[in-house]
Amino acid sequence: MAKITLRQLLDHAAEHGYGVPAFNINNMEQGLAIMDAAAAVDAPVIIQASRGARAYAHDVMLANMIAALETIHPQIPICLHQDHGNEEATCATALNYGFTSVMMDGSLRADGKTPADFDYNVAVTRRVVDMAHWIGASVEGELGVLGSLEHNSGEQEDGHGAEGQLDRHQLLTDPDQAVEFVRATKVDALAIAMGTSHGAYKFSRQPDGEILAMDVVEEIHRRLPNTHLVMHGSSSVPQELQDMFNTYGGEMPQTWGVPVEEIVRGIRHGVRKVNIDTDCRLAMTAEFRRVAAQNKSEFDPRKFLKPAMDALRDLCRRRFEQFGTAGQASKIKVLPLAAMARRYASGALDPSTSGIASAAA
Repeated sequence: MAKITLRQLLDHAAEHGYGVPAFNINNMEQGLAIMDAAAAVDAPVIIQASRGARAYAHDVMLANMIAALETIHPQIPICLHQDHGNEEATCATALNYGFTSVMMDGSLRADGKTPADFDYNVAVTRRVVDMAHWIGASVEGELGVLGSLEHNSGEQEDGHGAEGQLDRHQLLTDPDQAVEFVRATKVDALAIAMGTSHGAYKFSRQPDGEILAMDVVEEIHRRLPNTHLVMHGSSSVPQELQDMFNTYGGEMPQTWGVPVEEIVRGIRHGVRKVNIDTDCRLAMTAEFRRVAAQNKSEFDPRKFLKPAMDALRDLCRRRFEQFGTAGQASKIKVLPLAAMARRYASGALDPSTSGIASAAA
């Protein structure tokens, strides 16, 4: 099946009441494991690459790897998404390599660490929207700065994340501004700030409403019921993976992630895309440590990578099932980019009003 745009996939998710996990990748093994999980449960897939991943693997390698995954699993719609684009050029080169969706994170300046003002965010995001929609691709924007409500700061991941202290106003998306932002930019999806952050160390305790502001999600959805919301930094950092990692020589301090039940709550209130990276890394590296500890003479990389792939596959399958994504792939008829471009040009896909791109078979 051809690659799908983020907009069409999230429209289908909204119609059918489910969310889609978005898994970050850097290499072939991650791609194979994610797609094996999707095929096992008939789930559509969002595979995303950060700027760091693109530098690590090279765009041409990622593009051809996705093409190979399409060949291996032709029945699964794949959205290839640029995660946290920092400027127009980053998004343009992603589109040139066949990404069907890009994130323009104008919440930060192009250096990826300095918080930007609202006007800058609107202007740079709208320019990327105009560019992407012209070819039919999708755009995710971000309003509010991703970071911790516990210690009022951002978290760096692959060189991206706010530096220094932030105030609570910066760390929570303002619902009034969200309405203005979506209307001004015409983004297809909106990432919101509500207390989640990149990396493993999201919360020092089980999160509650004081440090994980799910009420912000609910209020923005109330005001923008036709806009697809995105939760970044939404790994759950399962305790069993932390324990396994530490049992075999790791030194990860106790930490808490975003509970799955809170993500499911978000899905009930307009969250359609859920970013997951740390859980994937932890599932694989815990297996690396186990194999290294139990088989100290082992030097064949495949003996480390195969169980790591199995662990990642199982994790992804659980998220597909928990978020309601399982069973949805075969219901989707993928629209080509040209068809999406015509719909954008006609105004039929204005997210601030209505506009659902039919994805039913």
